[in-house]
Amino acid sequence: MTQFIVNLIAWGGYLGIFLLVALENIAPPIPSEVIMGLGGIAVAQGHFAFVPLVLVATAGSVAGNYVWYSIGRRIGYERLRPFVERQGRWLTMTWSDVERLHDFFVKHGQWVVFVFRFMPAFRTIISLPAGMTWMPRWKFLVWTAAGSAIWNSVLAGAGMVLGTRFRELDRYIGPVSVAIVVVIVVAYLWRVATWKPNA
Repeated sequence: MTQFIVNLIAWGGYLGIFLLVALENIAPPIPSEVIMGLGGIAVAQGHFAFVPLVLVATAGSVAGNYVWYSIGRRIGYERLRPFVERQGRWLTMTWSDVERLHDFFVKHGQWVVFVFRFMPAFRTIISLPAGMTWMPRWKFLVWTAAGSAIWNSVLAGAGMVLGTRFRELDRYIGPVSVAIVVVIVVAYLWRVATWKPNA
């Protein structure tokens, strides 16, 4: 997979970066840590410039997340009620929980969208509730772009510092991402096992 990314980046240049990052935010088969790490290495080797790389990657992040935001707007959260009432056990929530989350997102959604850009497991998923709660489009785009720009800059900078030592980059970032996912899965399983519906 890594060699495929390297080849696509070499062939497509900035367009390849845009497409990879956009796809990563729609259906993430390739982590952005890998994409931007390799992009940073390419900067160190003189194939890219740092600022255009970050801008193109951020545009890809916004484009990919906007797909899920648009789906969320079309669905709307009210349509979820029958599903939540049937599958509440596995969702570990009742409809009243959904309504509270909806109200919270309406009030503080911009900060949630921004912060979740730094979380490997949730930076794509969060776009769906943003659309479902009809967060203003301009707010979604601005906060998505802001968080994505910071995240992409950090990853590209790490790639530049490590130069061609990609394995060293993956050694530090990869385990952290895996650990976060494991903690989330364990916490979910514990919640399912101990969950009781509201009275």
